[in-house]
Amino acid sequence: MEHIQCLIIGSGPAGYSAAIYCARASVNAVLYTGLQQGGQLTQTTTIENYPGFPDGVDGFELMELMRKQAENVGAVLRQGAITAVDLSKRPFVATVDGKDQLEADTVIVATGASARYLGLPDEKKYAGMGVSACATCDGFFYRKKVVAVVGGGDTACEEASYLSHMAKKVYMIVRKPYLRASAAMQERVKAIDNIEILYNTNTVGLFGENGVAGAHLVRFKGTDKEELYDINIDGFFLAIGHDPNTAFLAGQLELDDQGYIKLKGDTQATSVEGVYAAGDVADPRYRQAVVAAGTGACAALDVEKFLAQHRS
Repeated sequence: MEHIQCLIIGSGPAGYSAAIYCARASVNAVLYTGLQQGGQLTQTTTIENYPGFPDGVDGFELMELMRKQAENVGAVLRQGAITAVDLSKRPFVATVDGKDQLEADTVIVATGASARYLGLPDEKKYAGMGVSACATCDGFFYRKKVVAVVGGGDTACEEASYLSHMAKKVYMIVRKPYLRASAAMQERVKAIDNIEILYNTNTVGLFGENGVAGAHLVRFKGTDKEELYDINIDGFFLAIGHDPNTAFLAGQLELDDQGYIKLKGDTQATSVEGVYAAGDVADPRYRQAVVAAGTGACAALDVEKFLAQHRS
């Protein structure tokens, strides 16, 4: 069975950054890309908030540049998904694509988190053309325009509040007759003049020729007061939560109440010695590419220190 010093799981900004730092530290590391090489950013069009790109950069291009940089410094990158991993003892044993196995002295989990969607075909149709799951990433493109935010929790309120400073108008589409957000967040959005909350409302579709131009909504769905109507919007933001990609770990690491990997102290260390986490899989708060890249570097530095301390 192949034996390596570090297994990096995931190929987003966190994974590639970890691979770069491991390679430069002469750590024998192998990165497995997962099913979506480059991670969620490959689905994003122009990114204007990543340092070093004054004119912005396409998400796919950014991830390709990170991949090439990792390869140029000697990182070993392999296509394939880690479908299972045994963290009960070191060396850890990982299964690749449900068949091949390898041993690793350390593991960096950088599998990210997937945004929850409503499941509408139009969400895929307009991906990158008005549909987004990150107001901080894409809100800049909707200055002086009309947008909608789906959700009624703290995240949705934060996204709506953030967008209200740029957009001409922000609709909040809330399926319940109330907001689930904390009292403080509710007061904040209700006090903002250009936010309109549409209670008891579900989205049933989107429309537009060259991108999102509006949403088909239904109020009081399934009741005798059911009402179908449309609103004109330029952007449609999902804010109904994220699901960390941790299923393959089979509950072997300590998670928080949202399913994100818990970190110990001020490092990227997890509840299992020798296992580290980086990027969105351990970050329910920021979920930014630059933060993910930074924590990937930190995880690699933690691995380097761990291996030095456990060198026989």
